[in-house]
Amino acid sequence: MEISKGIEMLQLDFEGNVIHPILIREEETAVLIDTGFPGQYDDLRIALENIGMPISQLKAVILTHQDVDHIGCLPEILQECGSQVKIYAHALDKPYIEGQLPLLKDGHLKHPPKGKVDETVTDGQVLPFCGGIRVIHTPGHTPGHISLYLKQSKTLIAGDSMYSVDGMLGGIHEPTTLDIETARFSLKKYTELDITSVVCYHGGLSHRNVNEQISGLYKLN
Repeated sequence: MEISKGIEMLQLDFEGNVIHPILIREEETAVLIDTGFPGQYDDLRIALENIGMPISQLKAVILTHQDVDHIGCLPEILQECGSQVKIYAHALDKPYIEGQLPLLKDGHLKHPPKGKVDETVTDGQVLPFCGGIRVIHTPGHTPGHISLYLKQSKTLIAGDSMYSVDGMLGGIHEPTTLDIETARFSLKKYTELDITSVVCYHGGLSHRNVNEQISGLYKLN
């Protein structure tokens, strides 16, 4: 589903759990945000091919955080793309993504997905892809959780900082959030942005009065 020019929201179903990785593309540059569950590589590959983007052409993968449903296909992507693809994540989640530390919520897994992070990102940094992708450090769900703001289209990619239901933002998903208080303060960062559309990894697209929705959620939480 095309949200705005060059921004595609994917929809992948893993045993009834629907998730929404994002593809951002401009001319020869293609950036994938989050990679799905382990075992979803073929589904991800087919979803990208269906919108005319062979997975082998990815130039970058941005990981919003370390959870297994976000880094699941990272090993296969690295194997397919080799050194042409660069992996971006926040420094606080990097050792978990690289396998140096057990995943905070999935530490029971004997063989968790992992892969090298090429570049760590910081709050306020603007990545030089597709007109500029602003990094927003939004900890709480995990220590290194990030969100991404695309200024040209006023699109917020919220990762798991919020969830949505039927196009309406539902706030913080408390059962999977490590630090509720920190997550609540992270929502405040969104109130400073001019946002037309929000994509939550769980729940998908919301574009109805989202600035008002976010302000209400911050006050509520």
